[in-house]
Amino acid sequence: MRVDKYLWCVRYYKTRNMVTEACKKNHITVNGQVAKPSKEVFATDKITFRKDQITQTITVLDIPPNRVGAKLVDIYRKDETPIEAFQHLELLKLSKEHYRKTGDGRPTKKDRRDLIDFENETEEE
Repeated sequence: MRVDKYLWCVRYYKTRNMVTEACKKNHITVNGQVAKPSKEVFATDKITFRKDQITQTITVLDIPPNRVGAKLVDIYRKDETPIEAFQHLELLKLSKEHYRKTGDGRPTKKDRRDLIDFENETEEE
């Protein structure tokens, strides 16, 4: 099975076109070699790909006949991505939320004055 079809079948990407774009950007490797979308994947192959700022590693256990349900995905792959990668992503999300919530719009005059006061306090110390 082609690598683009495999990653689509085991629900890592929403469309095959997204997998193809990732292959063109050299984000997907099979057994350590950069993969084109048409690269054949067999059982025991290691696929490494970068998605959502995480480098994920999976091992192919079996080839699915077609796109499978989310509950059946574990039959066809073994996820070997370290837990630290997902924890790092959570920290990134929290750091972005800390500054300003999405949808709040531009900073107000009061927000700007608070920032200036905070910067002046840190410079004085």
